[in-house]
Amino acid sequence: MTTTTESKTRSNTDAGPRPTKRENAEHGFRASKTLSRDLQSVLVDLIELHLQGKQAHWNVVGKNFRDLHLQLDEVVDAAREFSDAVAERLRALHATADGRTAMVSATTTLEPYPAGEIDTATVIDLITARLDATVATARRVHDAVDAEDPTSADLLHAIIARLEQLSWMVSAENRIP
Repeated sequence: MTTTTESKTRSNTDAGPRPTKRENAEHGFRASKTLSRDLQSVLVDLIELHLQGKQAHWNVVGKNFRDLHLQLDEVVDAAREFSDAVAERLRALHATADGRTAMVSATTTLEPYPAGEIDTATVIDLITARLDATVATARRVHDAVDAEDPTSADLLHAIIARLEQLSWMVSAENRIP
């Protein structure tokens, strides 16, 4: 024997998809346009860093190739993981993340990466500059982000710390004591 509730559930299910009850999805802290814009600027630089790191990884040649090739994977992995964390933070704050190619290429602060094979020493300088540019973006927006949302600022702290570490490690390849 079916109850009235079971009959209603079946008939609603048979009717196809329907909106679900929203629990906490539309409540809580919401990012302002400024906070959204600031996090978006970090997001596009991280996406571009990921793409340029892969370009460098595929086309680096020369002395100490293998070590740099593997180091570039670390840069790529960090940029990819952080870009995902920033995008998901934006979504948690009821803002949208825009990682589309047109948006990234139009708004990144990173200089375009050259085409073709590139010597290891040049790649080191190019990637270090891109790591530093991404850090500069995160540092530029940090105080405004922190004033509005300390939790998002904590994410920026992690990004800055890791990318500065990678910049130091990559740049050390070209340094002479």
